[in-house]
Amino acid sequence: MCDSARLSRRTLLALAVAAPASGTRPVLGGDRLGRDAVQAGSTAGLPRRLTARSWLVADHDTGRVLAAYRAHRRLPPASTLKMLFADTLLDRFPRGSRHTVTAADLAGIPVGSSLVGIRAGTTYTVDQLWQGVFLRSGNDAVHVLAHMNGGVARTVAEMRARARQLRALDTHVVSPDGFDHPGQVSSAYDLTLFARQGLRDPRWARWSSRWARDTGRRRHPRADPAPAGRSRAAPSRVGPRRGGWWKAPEPRSR
Repeated sequence: MCDSARLSRRTLLALAVAAPASGTRPVLGGDRLGRDAVQAGSTAGLPRRLTARSWLVADHDTGRVLAAYRAHRRLPPASTLKMLFADTLLDRFPRGSRHTVTAADLAGIPVGSSLVGIRAGTTYTVDQLWQGVFLRSGNDAVHVLAHMNGGVARTVAEMRARARQLRALDTHVVSPDGFDHPGQVSSAYDLTLFARQGLRDPRWARWSSRWARDTGRRRHPRADPAPAGRSRAAPSRVGPRRGGWWKAPEPRSR
């Protein structure tokens, strides 16, 4: 073999680095969703003063993207990640089944979490726990359901697998509750996938069409004593939840 045919490992590496970008992974949903500017057929109907760092509007039935801005930008998802949690576990347990909560079920809930008031030693139905997830964004309810599923680590692994199955490739799950942990990210594109998938499930859609009365929320470690938030039906509203996060307050001495 002549010397010109001999390629060292260093040469092969250099060739790989110099390869053209045309072989990179295509942008899911089309190249326009990878651009920084607002992408829409017409911007005339868009609301003024949009301040979100990333957003996407899609047709509920077809999934067609109507408008978007930095749709694949990876950002902390906060409680919107509960959509993926529900899509992964909602049909895992019979609705009427009951679970008596243990202290271990509530271990590891991040300080500053939104809570519904789940208490160790109390028995809840599965529907009550899901009510706490959907209507009050209760991280305590999420952790109880995750432990019922075999633990937080197993639930995180299943959520990651579900995200890959849905082609939600911007999402990396660290905890099932969506809390602002390092490395926990998603995108407007992926959250749209979770919402559309969830709304195909009548039970998921039923929970998402209800809303909680604004009775206020207390933060960990103190909790609202009610096992689940009071709610009323809102037939005209059907849609997934919103989410937000904040820095946990500094502990105060008593």
